[in-house]
Amino acid sequence: MAPKSLSLLTVISSLLLAFASVEASFGGWQAINNLTDPKVVEIAEFAVKQHNMRVNAMLRLVAVVNGETQMVDGVNYRLDISAANTLMSMKGNYRVVVWDKPWNKERKLISFDKTA
Repeated sequence: MAPKSLSLLTVISSLLLAFASVEASFGGWQAINNLTDPKVVEIAEFAVKQHNMRVNAMLRLVAVVNGETQMVDGVNYRLDISAANTLMSMKGNYRVVVWDKPWNKERKLISFDKTA
């Protein structure tokens, strides 16, 4: 009887660990290791372009400073970027969130906020 109890305990423990790691990868924010990855830069440029169209601004992307992704029904990108006004050469820092679902060719700017 003891070996069966131990086996059941091992199976249950393994399942709990598996569910815990799935939960961490879906819904939790994960750091982006390569901020110069072409996909990350593309997402940041998309955010700047959409922001410019929404508020009639003239920003250009300078750099992606920090970033995270979140697996949802697609991928959320939360990026800290540096952008400059093309007319006044003033730089600012912004936090942007973009939702991307590449397999459906859908992308949407969720937020674009100035940071300190």
